[in-house]
Amino acid sequence: MIMFLQQGEIFMGNNHNHDHGDVFHSHAPIGKMKLAFFLTLIILVVELIGGFISHSLALLSDAGHVLTDIAAIGLSWFAMHQAQKPASENFTYGYHRSGILAAFINAMTLIVIAVVILYEAIDRFKDPQPVGSTWMFISASVGLAMNLYLGLGLRKEDNINVKSAVLHMIGDAMASAGVIIGGLIILFTGWNIVDPILSVLIAFLIALGAWKIVKQTIGILMEGTPKGISLEKVMETIHAVKGVLNVHDLHVWSITSGKNALSCHVVLNNQISFLESQVILREIESKLQHQEIEHATIQLENEEHPHDDSAICSTTKREGHY
Repeated sequence: MIMFLQQGEIFMGNNHNHDHGDVFHSHAPIGKMKLAFFLTLIILVVELIGGFISHSLALLSDAGHVLTDIAAIGLSWFAMHQAQKPASENFTYGYHRSGILAAFINAMTLIVIAVVILYEAIDRFKDPQPVGSTWMFISASVGLAMNLYLGLGLRKEDNINVKSAVLHMIGDAMASAGVIIGGLIILFTGWNIVDPILSVLIAFLIALGAWKIVKQTIGILMEGTPKGISLEKVMETIHAVKGVLNVHDLHVWSITSGKNALSCHVVLNNQISFLESQVILREIESKLQHQEIEHATIQLENEEHPHDDSAICSTTKREGHY
């Protein structure tokens, strides 16, 4: 269903060329996330036991990371269920943003964990503790195997919520690999200082990946222009349609990762009839789909429209014109 306005009247036009009803449907792998949640619980128990027995800060740091994995996967799992809820009067786009909120919370918790690990590592540098490398090696190996299994199994999912959880898994697998290498070094050299060094490296690895997710989720929550979409190119595309005189009040944003929406005002020649405007509307929408914009709300206006001609809406300039 397309809504457009022309000369102050509201019309509703059905689009028979493609279906809008499924634009924001989610295919997130809920079953896989459920499996990931319970397998990650096993990793946490193994690494906590191994960390306490071996006195390894690196392994306990990894266990702390695993704890955030559980929160991340749990939030992602919950968000996927929420995203399946239909749109309502209160949430007209549905619950897709719940996944973005989950990804944001996940990333922020990772940053907090990284700071805690760094703080503990500083104490270990001042007072190195003897480390039992055998348990360190065994526990980290379990974590490595399970995280690789989970992370690689979900890595192709095009969903920022899932990607944030996968980032936890792959990052933790790399951290476990580092702990294994550290355990071998300690076993053959007795250099216990390797343990806090590994902890610092794990902390930076965690923080770097988390910051990327934070930036991406903030961009979506602030309704910024989606990555890979040029407003200038979008305007050129609309202007190229025969009969279009101008475009203003242009907005492009993401409902959630990979699901982009657009709204704008399009000025048409006064001589264009209602039926001709429908053809123009369909052509614009078709061209926008090639730019990964599947949901478009377009307000058609004639040359006597009362709005500012600026491409990007300015509330200060347009005050009083709604």
